[in-house]
Amino acid sequence: MTPQDPVASLVEALGSGAVEVVDLTQPLNERTPVIQLPEQFAQTPGVKRHEISRYDERGPAWAWYWLEIGEHTGTHFDAPIHWISGRDGKDVSQVPGRHLIAPAVVIDRSEESAENPDYLLTADDVRAFEDEHGPLPEGGWLLLRTGWDARAQDAETFLGAQDGNPHSPGFDVECARWIAEESPLVGVGVETVGIDAGSAAEFDPPFPAHFYLMGAGKYGVTQLANLGALPHTGALFFVAPLKLTGGTGSPVRALALVPQG
Repeated sequence: MTPQDPVASLVEALGSGAVEVVDLTQPLNERTPVIQLPEQFAQTPGVKRHEISRYDERGPAWAWYWLEIGEHTGTHFDAPIHWISGRDGKDVSQVPGRHLIAPAVVIDRSEESAENPDYLLTADDVRAFEDEHGPLPEGGWLLLRTGWDARAQDAETFLGAQDGNPHSPGFDVECARWIAEESPLVGVGVETVGIDAGSAAEFDPPFPAHFYLMGAGKYGVTQLANLGALPHTGALFFVAPLKLTGGTGSPVRALALVPQG
């Protein structure tokens, strides 16, 4: 390897602290909130762990469990086949690795979302971000910071259903369509339980982020944490779903590399 080798340079930067690894993943356990659909639809389960053995007669030197978990639980990945508009697209095992390690931009709307839990990002907002910070990265991700990660251990406030209807920020219809059809991005990441706003069942089309992004062969990642530790531009986003054949999604470990100084 030469000093100019990019992998060697990255290893050196990680070792020296010039690049920091930020964990963007919420803890996954039996208390992790999961999306609640209207009662006429089938619900996804939360996490359940079933003990196989624990240093006992069932296995004297080892402990392990088997898991009961939905594909879309906790910090998780949405593949195109998750939605009817993407039903002929890629499953989670077919997503190219280059889409799972890619540059990211962070649009911060935490103040607006604190004032209005139904806040919606618009395409004009994204264009204004580009005017200030430069064009969106080719093959990259847009991560929407709303401050919702602070609610992730309290299902009531995280799901925002105090009046019986879900309330959480997200993308308006035109923004979802624009990201899917006109932007160079491969996906979006959010801090909320899903990539659509809480009120998106009432939009036209319903759940437009799912409808447009999955239909365009793009992706979503939900329930991210610590986006406040990322710069507006310059982070490298890592998301690692299970390579699950036929999978519509997968719980993930999401990380970002962030330059320091």
